Amino acid sequence: MAQFTRLEVAQAMKETGMIPLFFNNDIELSKKVLKACYDGGARLMEFTARGDFAHEVFGELTKYAIAELPGMIMGVGSVTDGAAASLYMALGANFIVTPVLREDIAIACNRKKVLWSPGCGTLTEIARAEELGCEIVKLFPGDIYGPQFVKGIKGPQPWTSVMPTGGVSPTEENLKGWFDAGVTCVGMGSKLISKDIIANEDYAKLEQDVKAALAIVKSVRK
Repeated sequence: MAQFTRLEVAQAMKETGMIPLFFNNDIELSKKVLKACYDGGARLMEFTARGDFAHEVFGELTKYAIAELPGMIMGVGSVTDGAAASLYMALGANFIVTPVLREDIAIACNRKKVLWSPGCGTLTEIARAEELGCEIVKLFPGDIYGPQFVKGIKGPQPWTSVMPTGGVSPTEENLKGWFDAGVTCVGMGSKLISKDIIANEDYAKLEQDVKAALAIVKSVRK
């Protein structure tokens, strides 16, 4: 079961403004990445479950976070149906992120009051997601739509909370563009947790990069 309510998760997303995204099928390496992000100040992690036996890795990571990283909110991304959402919630997922809008996922998550963030690409999809109870919509792929899309939808729907994933990088120019457009938070994957960092196991650099990215987010939101 989730350790955090959906309201607590939504608040953490709004307060920190950034969610690191990561997947690796090596449990020990994944723990080190998670700890580096945590030590850098991140309080949410979206485990993008794209590989075989990803649920086993996530289960171990969640146990590790509960035991060693107080306040770390573990969630799962790349969830494609309600059955997978239910599986990950049983393994302790505090939020579910999906590449598409699916009502079976909404029903599964709402039943257990777990925050879910569906990938949407039109105003109609966003409106439908909110009708189904979505608190924060995932804009995906973010690099296709860009900050202007966010700015455009905030006109007729100022109440909509948006989290772009894809096309987000840890630079002041990029993050300022997104937050000036009105996003609530951003999801950041390989631009933050790079292949080089993983290959070199440079977790000290990852910690510093996370810290720096969060500092930029804080500065551009003022």
